[in-house]
Amino acid sequence: MRRSMLGRLAVAACSLSLLTAFAPAAVAQADGGGHDRSYKKVGYFTQWGVYGRDFQVQDLEANGSAGKLTHINYAFGNISPQGRCFTGNVPGEADAWADYVRPLDAANSVDGVADTGEQPLAGNFNQLRELKAEHPGLKVLISLGGWSWSTHFSDAALTPASRKAFVESCIDLYIKGNLPQDGARGGAGAAAGVFDGIDLDWEWPGSAGDTDTTYRPEDKQNFTALVKEFRTQLDAYARSQKKKTKYELSAFVPTAPAKIDAGFDVRRIMRDLDFVTLQGYDFHVSGEPRTAQQSALRARGDFSVDSTVDAWLRRGAPANKLVMGMPFYGQGWTGVSGGGDGMGQPATGPAPATWAAGYEDYKALKKLADSGAYTIHRDRRDGHAWLFDGTTLWTYDDPQVLRAKTGYIREHGLGGAMFWSLDADTADGELMIAVDRGLRGR
Repeated sequence: MRRSMLGRLAVAACSLSLLTAFAPAAVAQADGGGHDRSYKKVGYFTQWGVYGRDFQVQDLEANGSAGKLTHINYAFGNISPQGRCFTGNVPGEADAWADYVRPLDAANSVDGVADTGEQPLAGNFNQLRELKAEHPGLKVLISLGGWSWSTHFSDAALTPASRKAFVESCIDLYIKGNLPQDGARGGAGAAAGVFDGIDLDWEWPGSAGDTDTTYRPEDKQNFTALVKEFRTQLDAYARSQKKKTKYELSAFVPTAPAKIDAGFDVRRIMRDLDFVTLQGYDFHVSGEPRTAQQSALRARGDFSVDSTVDAWLRRGAPANKLVMGMPFYGQGWTGVSGGGDGMGQPATGPAPATWAAGYEDYKALKKLADSGAYTIHRDRRDGHAWLFDGTTLWTYDDPQVLRAKTGYIREHGLGGAMFWSLDADTADGELMIAVDRGLRGR
């Protein structure tokens, strides 16, 4: 998904569309606890968001999102050139400091207690553990790969021996929690119990991803075998621990039918995956020469959420294992000419933004919308919105769009909603509230 958003966005624009989705499915009832178990609500927490954005795990408690989520996907875990899960303090490759070394003070801690110098687990991992203590039904998965860190996935999945060793290393590091020693931090079992499963974010098996990411024609069969290896080893470890519930296994999967067919044996992988999160955004990106929707629910002759769902259903995926991806950010263009509402018009380039040109968090776009300087435009039939001031255009999802999408999820019996990423929401969790209410039919 998205370690380097700009690189990922360019390839996502290759997506194609199919026809409308159908296939109702039975939906489980709520379990009566603090979380609504009828649908999955999966949010990505970014490792690096604790720096510039200053978005801490504790903020999920403060803005109310923790009580609404069913899953947090922690982004990301990396894969070494030797095909192993690893961590450490390697610029651009691993950040153990953020993961489990960095001490947090009482104000930034979920339980309101400052970390000490002696405790073996600190950083984000310890805060996730504390968050789970407050919300016992909440599950945390380690997401492996992402756009920038899928580099060595193909090599790790290449042979039965490499797959076995790769999966063993990931289970040892994240599920057993055997972290490298870093001063007082880490050690055997230091992170045990933090992670409840693994999310595979290989972008993309069998087709091009980031510039340095290896891919092969045999990736499709190897990904299928890798999913099976994860399922087998996770289940075996759960049995050895006499665990009452299994470790979960999910994957982030693409929109483009060509990418689906190149890398995913859909019927076979869905037997071993608990669910997949669908790419529901970046249908068009700010690097393109004309403005366009990035996350429409439906779009005639274009790619959309509906066509993505249909592509996976037609290839044999069960509807209740499809979790719809939703953006908590927008794509933007500037130098837009041609008049009208700005959509489909030429542009000179990506719009200026806080963190990266052409990419802006929802919380910032909401301020633009509230400022009165931009007009909010909506395509209610196709389910998308955009802001336009005559020169600059941002396409994004706001609560009204998300209500339409959650209605679609309920109507088609899908498994739930996923969001990239939690740090882009408002301080009061406006988007999370909209999704939660929408999935409850409120």
